[in-house]
Amino acid sequence: MSNIQEVKEKVNKKLEDIENVILVMSGKGGVGKTTVAVNLAVSLALLGKKVGLLEVDLHGPDVVRMLGGEKFPLTQVGDEIVPPEVHGIRVISISQFLNEGNVAVIWRGPLKTGAILQFIGDVAWGNLDYLVVDAPPGTGDEPLTVIQNISKLRGALLVTSPSVVSQDDVERAIDFVKKMNVDILGIVENMSYFICPNCKSKHFIFGEGGGKSLSERFNLDLLAQIPLDSSIRENMDKGRPVAYFGLPEISDAYMNLAQKLIEKIEQ
Repeated sequence: MSNIQEVKEKVNKKLEDIENVILVMSGKGGVGKTTVAVNLAVSLALLGKKVGLLEVDLHGPDVVRMLGGEKFPLTQVGDEIVPPEVHGIRVISISQFLNEGNVAVIWRGPLKTGAILQFIGDVAWGNLDYLVVDAPPGTGDEPLTVIQNISKLRGALLVTSPSVVSQDDVERAIDFVKKMNVDILGIVENMSYFICPNCKSKHFIFGEGGGKSLSERFNLDLLAQIPLDSSIRENMDKGRPVAYFGLPEISDAYMNLAQKLIEKIEQ
């Protein structure tokens, strides 16, 4: 039996204890996809779910910093890695395995595939209601590995910003997901609008209606419109997820998103 076959068997064994997997992805970089993934995971935990967060962005890993888990080391029991629990979430990222700080990971496809499978099969995730998987931008090896190897994948959540350029790239992601016969759980429009602190009016800095346009053209649910606010960047840089620490209009948006996904998946 080859090593990859052994790893796949471990993956299938681990998935017996994981009820639902959600893939968070986008065809576009810079839309705040990881911010959405982290805060979705936190919101699911706040709603009483057992949650894991797996980052498969191997070249630009950020979830540990955003979750505030840099001071929580991995441990090992036997042959398995035990993920630290931060804000009630068990988290695994390539950044936890790097001995130095921000070093580049220079890997081709087979190494990426092997690492992602080991992040599931060799990790003591335990019983989870949800495993949120944060993928890098695009439709390459990382989301493809997740889709082809995780049987409990309930669907993909696609993140866009309102801009036309973002819509173009997310259309490619929609096409990818459909060709892979994976359900699309819905669209999240991030950076939808900015509320002026003085006049309280909405300003559509990156355009207006991008998420709505995608949802209507492809008959998808627009599940959330997350506002643009400097406090999001400030909190996430400090490892303070805004689903927990953010302003009410921001945390409420994420909690509503999590509730909608629970209803959609568990109905």
